[in-house]
Amino acid sequence: MPLGLGRRKKAPPLVENEEAEPIRSSLGGMGIGGVSGVATLQPGLPPPPANLRPRLVFHTQLAHGSPTGRIEGFTNVKELYSKIAEAFKISPFEVMFCTLNTHKVDMDKLLGGQIGLEDFIFAHTKGQRKEVEVFKSEEALGLTITDNGAGYAFIKRIKQGSVIDRIQVINVGDMIESINGQSLIGCRHYEVAKMLKDLPKGRTFTMKLTEPRKAFEGPAFFNVFKSDLALYIVPRPSKFDYSCMGFIESASK
Repeated sequence: MPLGLGRRKKAPPLVENEEAEPIRSSLGGMGIGGVSGVATLQPGLPPPPANLRPRLVFHTQLAHGSPTGRIEGFTNVKELYSKIAEAFKISPFEVMFCTLNTHKVDMDKLLGGQIGLEDFIFAHTKGQRKEVEVFKSEEALGLTITDNGAGYAFIKRIKQGSVIDRIQVINVGDMIESINGQSLIGCRHYEVAKMLKDLPKGRTFTMKLTEPRKAFEGPAFFNVFKSDLALYIVPRPSKFDYSCMGFIESASK
């Protein structure tokens, strides 16, 4: 998902009764605009030579807590994730998605195809995994799916009162790893949405999910919960993980 400089665009409206986010145009290279210092889409344009690109430096943190890092020299989302991974010495495949100016899982702040020069990037990384059995009692599950442009599809919205809304262990921000054992890594959001929509009504299906890592999340045991809608197994934190204390210490100085 390449980035460039241009005018910030309004996010597309959410389509009712759809389980896939409206498809956005693919991102082109990092073009140079001149409007208000905002990186945005430049579809179809190749990136300028490296020696002609402006030096854009962004501040970033891991959303569950970390020291502040500085990143630069990226032109698309995969490169952004690699730069974040390099700054914090993690694998780029650990990054699920990024939000701007908030560490919370706020889909209204989701980094899409545009970024302002003063925006602060929070990277949400993989946390606890869970496996959920869902009984599809209605045609629509009530999910809106999006993806990060780097192979991970995740839940962007959950419709109030829907089948999924009644299963408390499934949350906005959860990455959908597989459905009925079929891996979804590398799939786009509309492919995942179609698979969910095509599941037969009146049957049970299994989803494996990964939620964004939370502060102080450490090794886990597993709790098993059962309801009339689903049987699900979720990890239970067993102790604090002090690896993010650097963020707390730096914030207090």
